Amino acid sequence: MSETRAREEICRVGKSLFDRGYVHATAGNISVRLAASEGGGFLITPTDACLGYLDPARLARLDANARQLSGDTASKTLALHAGVYASAEPFDPATQCVIHTHSTHCVALSLCATGEELLPPITPYFVMKVGHVPLIDYHRPGDCAAAAKVAQAITHYGQQGTPVRAVMLARLGPNVWHDSPASAMAVLEELEETARLMVLAASPPLPLSAEQIDALRQTFGARW
Repeated sequence: MSETRAREEICRVGKSLFDRGYVHATAGNISVRLAASEGGGFLITPTDACLGYLDPARLARLDANARQLSGDTASKTLALHAGVYASAEPFDPATQCVIHTHSTHCVALSLCATGEELLPPITPYFVMKVGHVPLIDYHRPGDCAAAAKVAQAITHYGQQGTPVRAVMLARLGPNVWHDSPASAMAVLEELEETARLMVLAASPPLPLSAEQIDALRQTFGARW
């Protein structure tokens, strides 16, 4: 993906998420890792920018060491994005986009969650399209300690043979990643929809059985 196309895609996805209520005000951020042919490094949305009104020319441009080269000041979650790329690459080399939002139902679940993961495997598409979502203890926004915890979780799950595409920052929101902005957005959408089902359920839904999950692995390559 060219840098020009990446800038356009960040803005398109940001507006789509804002228009549909996945982000609000100046919450959330999006980054794209650029190919070596485009000079390498990253693009990331500016700090305190509204994702619904991004300007492609004002996105922060960073080098491979996450040093800013141009554009408005990079999001304060820059260390988190860089950590996701570095830790996810051994398991998903094509990882190109990271999206962070404060999606309502995901955050609502995290307010009372007590386990190591945000959600059990309650729907087949959650298992197939999202997978395990480690829950990261609360840290203030931009705290480098959160980035370290996220990197540790990604590495831990990957080494177990169940690579993840999402983590949940308690009281803040999910971070998801994939090989393009559109694919990352699809992971986020499925995650938030599953969280919404969990919140709306009259009683805690039963998870899929081990046999049902194994069928999803065998048929669709689900990473659970």
